[in-house]
Amino acid sequence: MAPVLELRGITKSFPGVLANDHIDLTVQKGEIHALLGENGAGKTTLMNILYGLYKPDEGEIFVNDQKLEIHSPIDAIKAGVGMVHQHFMLVPVFTVTENVMLGEEFVKAGGVLDRARAAKKIREISNTYNLDINPDAYISDIPVGMQQRVEIIKLLFREANILIMDEPTAVLTPQEVEELFKIIHTMVEQGKSIIFITHKLGEVMEIADKITVIRGGKVVGSTTPQESSLSDLASMMVGRDVNLEVERTESHPGEVILEVENLKVLDPLGAAAVNDLSFDVHAGEVLGIAGVQGNGQTELVRAITGLLNPIDGEVRLCGKDITRLSPRKITEIGSAHIPEDRQKDGLVLGFPITDNLVLNTYYLKPNSKSNWMDQKQIQKNGRELVENFDIRTPSPLTLVSNLSGGNQQKVIVAREFSRPIKFLVASQPTRGLDVGSIEYIHKRLIQKRDEGCAILLVSTELDEVMQLSDRIAVIYRGKILGIIDAKTATKELVGLMMAGIVPTEEEKQKLVSKKKQILLT
Repeated sequence: MAPVLELRGITKSFPGVLANDHIDLTVQKGEIHALLGENGAGKTTLMNILYGLYKPDEGEIFVNDQKLEIHSPIDAIKAGVGMVHQHFMLVPVFTVTENVMLGEEFVKAGGVLDRARAAKKIREISNTYNLDINPDAYISDIPVGMQQRVEIIKLLFREANILIMDEPTAVLTPQEVEELFKIIHTMVEQGKSIIFITHKLGEVMEIADKITVIRGGKVVGSTTPQESSLSDLASMMVGRDVNLEVERTESHPGEVILEVENLKVLDPLGAAAVNDLSFDVHAGEVLGIAGVQGNGQTELVRAITGLLNPIDGEVRLCGKDITRLSPRKITEIGSAHIPEDRQKDGLVLGFPITDNLVLNTYYLKPNSKSNWMDQKQIQKNGRELVENFDIRTPSPLTLVSNLSGGNQQKVIVAREFSRPIKFLVASQPTRGLDVGSIEYIHKRLIQKRDEGCAILLVSTELDEVMQLSDRIAVIYRGKILGIIDAKTATKELVGLMMAGIVPTEEEKQKLVSKKKQILLT
């Protein structure tokens, strides 16, 4: 049987970069084909070519055994190819129906939009694929997981048969990932073909029928979950053996560095996002905050780092009240911050790497002399940190916007770790990163802990929290439901608390005993 999609010899160059180097890819009807690779490997570029956003320098595209010239997304959609981008393309103030109709409007007599007919079709699609979407809801009022479903509906509304999903789980909770996988399987049962772009090895092994690995713009191998393992895939991705387990010794907690007491912080709508929350973090330990995204983590971090003023409670760093201090003052006491949105809050994308590496020290010696920035010293500092922190770039003067996500994150880590710090807030430190970059960031975090730094780790990746933490605090609706010793924590126990359920002591002991039995066997 002829494949539903075939790419032959796709090649694409940008100034100084060969993004795709004669790539071949074949997708069968009803197949979930995972495209795996590090950030910057060329996965998204390849799919942007298929979707008509880029024109290839060389190569051919065949859909249902017919050669196509795809010059724009309109051509791709006509050929039955649709793409759900990593960053959703939705208008927040529009309803689901209005977003889905954009570019494919249903019109009544007199040129009036026929929202009712479009909404009816959306309901039919939603029912067929178990998407559970209200056509009349506003995008701004629905969670991220539901917004992704709207993007899927947009493609099904246009009768796409080949759906490209670019990092579809990057912003989803574990529960939302599970629901997405059910939806994908339903689409496959209806004869759709899925190209699943990701760097998450566990998800690939769970959902894919076939796996193609890209490294440095080239296909380095194809396999199936049955024929491969997590370590095999990791090695193919990065070209070397990767340790998927975090190597860490016993922690030796010291004095209390951060104290949060009865903190209350409002969200942008005036509701209590953090509500009477208390905990502390000791020197030489990692306290992990586990919780489903949207339970107050963002507001908590912003209050601790001086980006948001709480309405009640107190935050103390090294014994000093920092509750309403500016970010600069908090930084000067010895605090560091890896923000959850590296591009919005961690970097100035239009600045070179060298300037980004001194964003919080540019006014201090030796980076500044007589109130003037010393560019010679700043560039020297940049060269050293680029080498020491393995930032992959042609030059330290490269704009940070031209780096892959993993290397952008390394710039932030280099900046924050290259000065004396006593406390670190690491918020979603590996979000959207490939396995090689995750390994690197995890090593650096544990290294900093072992140097005596107090670390507050905030992550929606439960595996990450459990691997790195010495204690785990579970947050639910702005409150800490409990703090657990990481040695005795289980996914079942933490998962129940993430859902707002606090097990009894007897139930906790059963779950802990179950973990001990598993470790013994």
